[in-house]
Amino acid sequence: MLAHDFDCQPNLCGSTLRLKPLADSDFVGMYQAAADPDIWAGHPAKDRYKCEVFEVYFASLLATKKALAVIDIESGEIVGTSSYYAPPDLPDSIAIGFTFLVRAKWGGNSNRELKRLMVEHAFKAHEIVYFHIAPSNTRSQKATMKLGAVHLYDAELKISTAPASAKCYGLTRAQWEASCG
Repeated sequence: MLAHDFDCQPNLCGSTLRLKPLADSDFVGMYQAAADPDIWAGHPAKDRYKCEVFEVYFASLLATKKALAVIDIESGEIVGTSSYYAPPDLPDSIAIGFTFLVRAKWGGNSNRELKRLMVEHAFKAHEIVYFHIAPSNTRSQKATMKLGAVHLYDAELKISTAPASAKCYGLTRAQWEASCG
């Protein structure tokens, strides 16, 4: 698969999670997953648990045509979202972000399974996968480093609506394979 043919909304299935293209019909389930204020406590958008704020965010995810709904296979419930996107400073590359999971999926294997599915799909067309994380979001930074990613640089990037500081991480196939071993 060539990078320009990369499918940003694949259907992917792991042992406990299934990823599918985000659809309008996912709003209720996605908002139920996002309505916990503690999910957003370490995030720059601390009020995203509010319905009127989440509606705008959900619409922006849909508009990208790159967002995925994360579904718990056992319950069939939406437990989060993640997206592929082109980094603004490396437009021919691929990044994974805009990710959140319900707190019940924190600290276990769910984030690793979600990222495994997405990273392995990305490696079909790209040699390195990037992650951009707000400097204040230490939980996501730690989770990204557990995948084998390394901090490359800090930058002011317009990843969503306005330029913001980001800690930029990269994960090569070799780093990924070393972290899985």
